[in-house]
Amino acid sequence: MTEPVSPIPEEHPIVLEVENLQKSYRTGFWLNQKITPLKSCSLRVHQGETFGLLGPNGAGKTTLLKTLLGLVSPSAGSGRIFGYPLGDRQVRQKIGYLPENPYFYDYLTGWEFLEFAAGLFQVPASVQRQRISLLLEMVGLPQKDARKKQMRRYSKGMLQRVGMAQALINDPDLVFLDEPMSGLDPLGRFQIREIIVSLRKQGKTIFFNSHVLSDVEAICDRVAILAQGELICQGSVMDLLGVTEAYHVQGKGGHIDGLQQWVNPLEIQGDRWQGTITMAPERFLTLVAEMGGQILKLQLARPSLEEFFVEQLRQRGIATSH
Repeated sequence: MTEPVSPIPEEHPIVLEVENLQKSYRTGFWLNQKITPLKSCSLRVHQGETFGLLGPNGAGKTTLLKTLLGLVSPSAGSGRIFGYPLGDRQVRQKIGYLPENPYFYDYLTGWEFLEFAAGLFQVPASVQRQRISLLLEMVGLPQKDARKKQMRRYSKGMLQRVGMAQALINDPDLVFLDEPMSGLDPLGRFQIREIIVSLRKQGKTIFFNSHVLSDVEAICDRVAILAQGELICQGSVMDLLGVTEAYHVQGKGGHIDGLQQWVNPLEIQGDRWQGTITMAPERFLTLVAEMGGQILKLQLARPSLEEFFVEQLRQRGIATSH
């Protein structure tokens, strides 16, 4: 189980900040139509923080990411990474990037591709072998597949693992991940989540967007919701979802009548029961066990990040299919 994260103190240095960032494009046959996928975005990310960017399809998440990386130029506003303006070449040695749909030279093996990526960052040849081996182990890609199999024969999940390894090949201080869990099975998702937690423990800063909101809730210090090109809210998960000492509980069996003093309101259906408690969950678990009952589910009595996300979009009349 992933350990709960502790918020990064705000006095930590700011690694990334943007003010009123905007991006517009001209489209149409005569380029007479203007679209603005990114509208006046402002945010800050602190050193060592894991920052999650959420939003429905077409919200502008990838546009924001590409603007931060200097792959596209902003139409208005400004931003800095490590104190340098967006797009400054001096920043690139210190960042890693995994795009949502990476394209690789598929005639290469995974190992050859990582050697190529290491060469772009001028990683010494004496360091490459050990670093690539460690990264392959970290992302869960077998050495045999990496060395012998061309990437054109890789599954989507294998390609995602290679992509994660190349994003870390230069030992970056700031890592951008665009849908890092995309195409992965539950085990792969767990591995990527654990990698992000491991990077955080090393003091690295992670900026990523994802549709897997349960993962974001579990590992992010702060999150922001982007919708129709605008940041509609941002803050720590605790700040957004609220602080509560109450828990929703579901159980079965035991001396159900005796639960009235602890569970309020208590709803009973057959041998199943549910309700809300405000006592320490450890103490309640002990009491239920002593009464011969069994806990089926226990969770904080607050909305999940997914419920909060959907409600924020509904309040603004935005379609909630994501």
